[in-house]
Amino acid sequence: MGRVNWRGAWELYLKEVRRFVKVYLQTIASPIVTTLLFLAIFALALGRQVPDSGGVSFIEFLAPGLIIMAMVQNAFANTSSSMVISKVQGNIVDVLMPPLSAAELTAAYALGGTTRGVVVGIATTAAMAFFVQLHLHDALYIVYHGVMASLMLSLLGLIGGIWADKFDHIAAVTNFIVTPLSFLSGTFYSIERLPEHLQFLAHLNPFFYMIDGFRYGFIGHPDAMPLTGLAVVAATNVVLLAVTYVMFRTGYKLKA
Repeated sequence: MGRVNWRGAWELYLKEVRRFVKVYLQTIASPIVTTLLFLAIFALALGRQVPDSGGVSFIEFLAPGLIIMAMVQNAFANTSSSMVISKVQGNIVDVLMPPLSAAELTAAYALGGTTRGVVVGIATTAAMAFFVQLHLHDALYIVYHGVMASLMLSLLGLIGGIWADKFDHIAAVTNFIVTPLSFLSGTFYSIERLPEHLQFLAHLNPFFYMIDGFRYGFIGHPDAMPLTGLAVVAATNVVLLAVTYVMFRTGYKLKA
């Protein structure tokens, strides 16, 4: 196999993919329904009261944000739940004993979560297209930010799962980190409408750049410089990759 255990990493990746595919009603169908419900609620409650954003209607502005929110939440859930369940049930040893390096473990788990995020994104976009006229301004931005955002939350879920000792801990990460950063990142509004000091705080949130870049690929109207968003998302993923690698390498909360 050389220096890289390709077969082992591939099998671990397949295990993570099969894990969410087997319960597709929960992992794929459920996010679609939830996202469409969000769309319906905002359309009925605010659709006619919110002014156009960037030359498109509020619903067309909202749709990309809802899609990527579903993607990142499911990418996070995939890795975090997989790691916590393995630790609680004690079968994490079955992953740590085989000849898999820290880099291979990081890649397999992270790509498994990324795959779930991308699958949910494709399925949600297809379902939403029946109700919203989705524009296509730049497909490369859509693909880049969709994949990189899923990878970002997949890595964050992996870090949280390694750190957590029980399900309450990972729920705390979801409630106090993932959900606030997602909801305060411009998913439901343009940050141009915020006061100047709040706009500054929004620009410190990496979630803002992944959502803004993804939406830019659809409507062509960014709230930040598109190239800045590309760099911030990439840099955030590099940092998260490094942290995850170190946690696996040192065996933090994984090995006695």
